Amino acid sequence: MSIDFDPVKKRDSLVNSIREYSKEQGFTKAVLGISGGKDSTVTAALLARALGADNVYGVMLPDGQQKDISDSMEVCKALGIHSRIVNIGDMHKALMAAVPDTVEDGFEVPYSRESDINVAPRLRMTALRYITQALGARLAGTGNLSEVTVGYCTKDGDTSCDFACLLSLTSVEVVEVGLTMEEIPQHLVKKTPTDGLSGMSDEEKLGISYQCIHDYIRKGSCGDPDIDEQIRKKEAASLFKRKLPPVMQ
Repeated sequence: MSIDFDPVKKRDSLVNSIREYSKEQGFTKAVLGISGGKDSTVTAALLARALGADNVYGVMLPDGQQKDISDSMEVCKALGIHSRIVNIGDMHKALMAAVPDTVEDGFEVPYSRESDINVAPRLRMTALRYITQALGARLAGTGNLSEVTVGYCTKDGDTSCDFACLLSLTSVEVVEVGLTMEEIPQHLVKKTPTDGLSGMSDEEKLGISYQCIHDYIRKGSCGDPDIDEQIRKKEAASLFKRKLPPVMQ
């Protein structure tokens, strides 16, 4: 981490920014998905400080069974925010049944494991958008700068939000900020990040450590030219996830 990074100062700046944005935009309530990982845990804590716990609505969105859903519940209980479970399992099954692996009028839709994995975050976003609008609230994003830089996010899924709470922080910095917040369970801040979908840790799936991505972003290099090149390629290939769609002329 950069010696210039002050996690307490950054934490307070984020809380103030959320508070000021809510006043500017005229909303008092925020909704977010709670996974039980560090990003949603820290985001929920920032929102509770900025808007008050009674104005924060945490939604747990398991796809069938989620073995660590107790972590999500622990976050909501510790912060005293509203919480509920919306299981997207049946929705996921219905979608896969509606788009079968068959040929129709010469149009074949082959089964894709990666496409299937990305169904869940997109269904979660649909559910979160419904709840957010029904409550007259705004949807808080939980993604961090490291993930977005290398495209480790789902377009129209976890990239969709009304305001992004952690997008100025690398994954390493999210942990540092979280460790300054005594109201949240610290073991969840230090929890090994996983996507909850593939059965792998984030770093295993990426093939790159978050420390390397942090150093690439903040220092321009992680010290290994080969890894720097891997990150550059991921960053370039995922540009479409970070930009508005180009307008054809």
